[in-house]
Amino acid sequence: IKWILDRVEGARERARRGEILFGTVDTWLLWKLTNGAVHATDVTNASRTMLYDIRKLDWDDTLLQALDIPRAMLPQVRSSSEIYGYTDIQGVQIPISGMAGDQQAALFGQGCFSSGDAKNTYGTGCFLLMNTGTTACESKNGLLTTIGIQIGGETHYALEGSVFVGGAVIQWLRDEMRFFTESRDAEYYAKKVPDTGGVYLVPAFTGLGAPYWDMYARGALFGLTRGTSRDHIIRAAQESIAYQSADLVAAMEKDTGLCIPELKVDGGASRDSFLMQFQADILGKSVRRPMIRETTALGVAYLAGLATGVWQTKDDIRRLWKCDVTYEPDMDDAARGEKLAGWHNAVSRTRGWARG
Repeated sequence: IKWILDRVEGARERARRGEILFGTVDTWLLWKLTNGAVHATDVTNASRTMLYDIRKLDWDDTLLQALDIPRAMLPQVRSSSEIYGYTDIQGVQIPISGMAGDQQAALFGQGCFSSGDAKNTYGTGCFLLMNTGTTACESKNGLLTTIGIQIGGETHYALEGSVFVGGAVIQWLRDEMRFFTESRDAEYYAKKVPDTGGVYLVPAFTGLGAPYWDMYARGALFGLTRGTSRDHIIRAAQESIAYQSADLVAAMEKDTGLCIPELKVDGGASRDSFLMQFQADILGKSVRRPMIRETTALGVAYLAGLATGVWQTKDDIRRLWKCDVTYEPDMDDAARGEKLAGWHNAVSRTRGWARG
């Protein structure tokens, strides 16, 4: 915003008059759907602009002043579940009543309504969020503190950890290494060997995300021997997704002092039974996959339904959650500790590589 206001002649003055408005994608959609009648966002999206005070629940005047961004151009911030306005479809007024950021909507769609509830979305990257209740927990372990959801005046916060390369490591094996032609085949090849043969793949292709935050880390394969096969490398790639997610769970438990009892999962890669079982094994926790894995869309539908009377309470929604498969851990503590130690050893050797 500052870059535009600094470089477009007269823009800042027009912004002060409310002639130039700012908004995230949800704000723009709401503006267009209401034909310009409503300029608003919700607290979860506002919290990602770096202009919003997530504790005071208002735009931060100190930041606005430092960046010389007029408050008049910012959208009104509202809850995640209320009627924001109406869109007209052939004379029918349809309420717009649910709004949330991608991962916060998925957290809600998974029914993670209580402190300690957590979900992990396995896509190109992985996004693990934990509900911390009505208290904003300041992370000491490299995680993001964010607003989880706000309904009826009650604000729930969350911790979020991001894995840059999740399912993307499987795409890399498919497209660049040409180890297989379909991503779903990774599960078949991973199961052809009993373990990785001591191989670890750290997919730090664009650096490491939470909890390391090392932009200079680079991807690497460790433990290769003459006996290493394609299947070992594919299995190591699969396991790397689970290891990175396990690092996030450990960071969240350290920050909050809470034990995450189980992990709910969604996203494209959650269909991979080998990955989900290894995730349960390396966490030592149950991993539960719901019948409906498109939980972002489901979550915002729940938010809209709460505001319009389709459901009355969060308990009504909690009862709608149906489990497809539960993966129970089947690895002893000694084996788990050995594997995690090997992973952390491999990660440590990728740190700062691009810095030289």
